[in-house]
Amino acid sequence: MTGRKKKIYEGKAKILYEGPEPGTLIQYFKDDATAFNAQKKAVLEGKGVINNRISEFVMTRLAAIGVQNHFIRRLNLREQLIREVEIIPLEVICRNVAAGSLSQRLGIEEGTPLPRSIIEFCYKNDELGDPMVTEEHITAFNWATTQELDDILAMTVRVNDFLTGLFAGVGIMLVDFKIEFGRVYEGDFARVILADEISPDSCRLWDMVSGEKLDKDRFRRDLGNVIESYTEVARRLGIMKDMPTVIQGGLH
Repeated sequence: MTGRKKKIYEGKAKILYEGPEPGTLIQYFKDDATAFNAQKKAVLEGKGVINNRISEFVMTRLAAIGVQNHFIRRLNLREQLIREVEIIPLEVICRNVAAGSLSQRLGIEEGTPLPRSIIEFCYKNDELGDPMVTEEHITAFNWATTQELDDILAMTVRVNDFLTGLFAGVGIMLVDFKIEFGRVYEGDFARVILADEISPDSCRLWDMVSGEKLDKDRFRRDLGNVIESYTEVARRLGIMKDMPTVIQGGLH
């Protein structure tokens, strides 16, 4: 039971508990939804279950193509066993199509394809609102070394290539996504691996034909049908058969 495990950290969408063996943690996916730095909040029944399953699906496939990540195995509907990492305090955002803050900052109409994929960095700090930073800031303040940044950029490009193809194959456009990285130590040597989650909470996903949003923007922008949209992503990826019926209700 979750109640007996030692809580290590609680974020807006997940809780980390002490793992069964050293170097592991249990990542628990909550139903809580937040937006605008947690100024907007709701509980969306079943969201954690869907995100757990989608993140498992994506992380497993990324590992299979050589993108090392913290996922070990799914334990149950809401929990997965992960490798403990030292989180690098950066949100890495990869954008393929103008949307969200990029459109607002630069006045580019949402939905405009970008000339090429753009990778941005934000400093992970809720109190400061996760401000955007440059590679100069990152190396100057020693949040990551130049070598680690090179590794992060290379892995982000691979993740983008893989996810773009994965989603395009089921009629979904990958507009942008946010990922995080952490260090794992092997003796004195630290290696950077992919961490956190990849789900409709952390990606912008639009239906390629209708342009309908199938991601967290449905919650941010009060579009309704959040759970139905997340469920649709899982269905298209072919993982609905493993999903419990608890999710079929959705939001009204």
